[in-house]
Amino acid sequence: QVQLVESGGGLVQAGGSLRLSCTASGRIFSINAMGWYRQTPGKERELVADITSGANTKYADSVKGRFTISRDNAKNTVYLQMNVLKPEDTSVYYCNADQYNRRYWGQGTQVTVSS
Repeated sequence: QVQLVESGGGLVQAGGSLRLSCTASGRIFSINAMGWYRQTPGKERELVADITSGANTKYADSVKGRFTISRDNAKNTVYLQMNVLKPEDTSVYYCNADQYNRRYWGQGTQVTVSS
């Protein structure tokens, strides 16, 4: 089992920044991709960004140029630097980790952007 603990959410004004962190623990060997999804009520969970163990990254079009995902393999931690935040970025952000054919999820952290 892999446990994921997120931190860094909160309330910020439009145009501001936040950094989310997610640390993996437990049976963490052979974790490949880690990333961030977000979900608002009534909508499907959507990919924000992910990063492989080889540091290949992928971003949703809506966050390209504003968000940056990074990973510290020594600390088993993935980060999401979010800049120029918009009210439409308001959501619960979930960290995920892929290990073999299984996907693990964190508990989610709320990000609220006020206009």
